[in-house]
Amino acid sequence: MDKTNFKSHLGIAIILGSLWGFAEVALGLGLRSCAALVSGSLMTGVALFFICAGWVSTRRFIVPVLIVIITCLFKLFDAYLLQYPIIHGAIANPMFAFLMEGFAFILLIALIGYHRWQKKIARILLGAGAALIAVSLFPLVKFATGIPACVYPGTTIPLSIFFAPVAIVFSAITVPLGFVAGEKISSSADNIEIALRSRLIRQMVTPVTLLLCLALVVVIRLITSTSLPA
Repeated sequence: MDKTNFKSHLGIAIILGSLWGFAEVALGLGLRSCAALVSGSLMTGVALFFICAGWVSTRRFIVPVLIVIITCLFKLFDAYLLQYPIIHGAIANPMFAFLMEGFAFILLIALIGYHRWQKKIARILLGAGAALIAVSLFPLVKFATGIPACVYPGTTIPLSIFFAPVAIVFSAITVPLGFVAGEKISSSADNIEIALRSRLIRQMVTPVTLLLCLALVVVIRLITSTSLPA
C-alpha cells in the first residue's frame, strides 16, 4: 500500500465516504422524517456510485465497507445537528439502506468475480442487480430498527418497492459512471502525487476533504433551521 495519504485505501475511503455523506444530506435537504417518495430510490443510485468507485479504484472489499461506515458516521453527525435520536426514521433507516447497498454490491462482485466487468453491459447489469437486491432487502428495516419503511400514500407498499424501477434504472447509469470514476482515481493518483510535491499538502488532502464536507453539512443544517417557520 502506498505511503501517501491520498493513495492509501483508507484515504480513498474517507474521501469518497465524506463526499457521499455530504451528498446524502444535501440531496435530502428539507426532509425531516424519511425519504420523500422517489428521492430514496435516486439516493440508491448515488450510493452505488460511490461504493463502486471505491472498489474499482482499489479492488479491495474493505474500501466499500469503510465508505459505508464513514457515510453512517456522517448520518450520525447529522442526527446530532438535528437533535434526533439514532432510532429515528430519518437516521436509522437510511443507515440500514447504506448497509444493504454495500452488501448488495459486494455480494455480486464476490459471486461473479473480479474480472468480468470490462464490458459496459456487465456494468449496467451490476448496477441494476445491486439496486434490485438493496431495495428488495430494505423492507426488512423494521426488524433491524423497529421503524417500518415508508409506504406509498394510500397503499401498504414500501416506497423502496414501489419505486424500485427508478432505483434500478438510475443505478444502471450510476454504477458504470462509478467504474469510470474509480478508474480515473486509480490512474491519476501518481500524477496527483507528482503535482503535489509537498508531502504535507499530499497528506492534507484527505483530512481537508473530510472537514470541508462536515462543515458543509453544518452550513446546510444552519440554513434549514433558520428557514423553518417559527
